Amino acid sequence: MVDDSVVVRRMVSDALSADPQLEVVGAAANGKIALAKIPQVNPDIVILDVEMPEMDGLATLEGIRKSLPALPVIMYSTLTERGAEATLDALSKGATDYVTKPSNVGSAAKALECIRTQLVPKIKAICGRASGMVLPATWVTSTPDSKQFPPRNAPPRQKDRIDVVAIGVSTGGPNALADLIPTLPGDFPVPVVIVQHMPPVFTRLLAERLAAKSQIGVAEGYPGAILKPGCAWIAPGDYHMIVERDRDGVTLRTHQGLPENSCRPAADVLLRSVAEVYQSNSLAVVMTGMGQDGLRGCERVFELGGQVLAQDEATSVVWGMPGFVAKAGLADQVLPLDQIGPEVIRRARRGRDATRAEQVRLGDRVGQAGKYAP
Repeated sequence: MVDDSVVVRRMVSDALSADPQLEVVGAAANGKIALAKIPQVNPDIVILDVEMPEMDGLATLEGIRKSLPALPVIMYSTLTERGAEATLDALSKGATDYVTKPSNVGSAAKALECIRTQLVPKIKAICGRASGMVLPATWVTSTPDSKQFPPRNAPPRQKDRIDVVAIGVSTGGPNALADLIPTLPGDFPVPVVIVQHMPPVFTRLLAERLAAKSQIGVAEGYPGAILKPGCAWIAPGDYHMIVERDRDGVTLRTHQGLPENSCRPAADVLLRSVAEVYQSNSLAVVMTGMGQDGLRGCERVFELGGQVLAQDEATSVVWGMPGFVAKAGLADQVLPLDQIGPEVIRRARRGRDATRAEQVRLGDRVGQAGKYAP
């Protein structure tokens, strides 16, 4: 546990040590001390504060990655713009995940609740597979081979083409999205809607970062936004996001209904609305994340004849969300992360390429007829 606040170090260490499956083997007040201690105590995971004197979290993370590239690191950051920026920088530099500190740091009860409900589950989900921990069945599913799940018998599909891509992702998601979204071409023919489990501020900054490195437009979703091809919308933190069809086309709506799967935004909420609006022309993509969010939404997509892709276990930070979808037989394909982008592009263009080819052939015939006309 690395944090410059002695109060935070003691509180987090005590809360973690109270769990019989966890042991805090060391604490450090800054990055320099942490880098010296890590080889001595050989931890399974590091909880790392972002802002510290002498050596901050980013510099410490870079030091860890030089010698221990596979050691899981969870950033423990403040819910501020500065904290969010630094956390997203850390994720891009190899941090495994993050947890935000309670906004009211003076509230011990709130801090302990945050540790119990957010930090402890992530530690267990990230380390559980390697350490042999017994995890709740609703957190993560694991099998020897994630490709062994045959899909259910799909209902007959009215149409082969898709008109929207809906993505649900959580733990490990920012890096997964940073791999996927930039692969989509500027002329991507359908809109993309995304739920990434993140608090306010984080979702806006994530959208801005993805937009800066992508060929398609990326923005945080807002009420009334009209879905257009070649644009992606990320659900804003603390708001559910849904799609609705009206006279202007398909637009976004946000609301603060009750959390689902302890999440707001929730992938299930978005996916259900996508299924109802787009019916068999929807494609759901569920990627790395803890828990079952996305499972019920994918069931609805499947029932209405839509298509489903899930990330495989080997490339997921936590094989919870995609694992439950795969195990339920809802996925048309279970793919490694680097194959999801090409498959999404292929499915989005399928049907449209055939239409363009037919138009070209018709144009050629018309041209040939005109060539020999008197």
